[in-house]
Amino acid sequence: MKPPAFQIAVIMERRALANRWQNHSWEAIGMVPDPGDAATPRLLLQDEVRSQWLHGGFELQLHRDEAENYYLNLSAAQPCVFVIWRMQEDLALPKFVTVSYGEAARFMDANEQVDTVPMPRDMRDWLGEFVNQHYKPEPKRRSRPPSFKGAKRD
Repeated sequence: MKPPAFQIAVIMERRALANRWQNHSWEAIGMVPDPGDAATPRLLLQDEVRSQWLHGGFELQLHRDEAENYYLNLSAAQPCVFVIWRMQEDLALPKFVTVSYGEAARFMDANEQVDTVPMPRDMRDWLGEFVNQHYKPEPKRRSRPPSFKGAKRD
């Protein structure tokens, strides 16, 4: 059985900088449902300060073994989609998208560029259904440290 999936496109923005060491910066600034025709990067907007590119063809898949990491994302103040991207020539290209804290952390540990974009409401609902179905928190086990066992209190 194929895992649940959500088709998306990522919006990357190049912004001009007034900096003598770097003349521009790239950042993932949003995501939208994949229009189906954005497999190649498409210029959305361009002016003297910024340009925005749409990169489609991403399938966000959910896996049971990541359910706890999805829960951590949903319980954050601002749930997000993690966008992993790399520079290729003069263009920042998204390579992978995830909603798992664990997957994003593994990419960051590997020194990959990871940006976050806000997760839309319909995706939060979709992810929440998956988490409710597959995440089973482990019961908390509280034990006293060995130094307190057998201690008498006044």
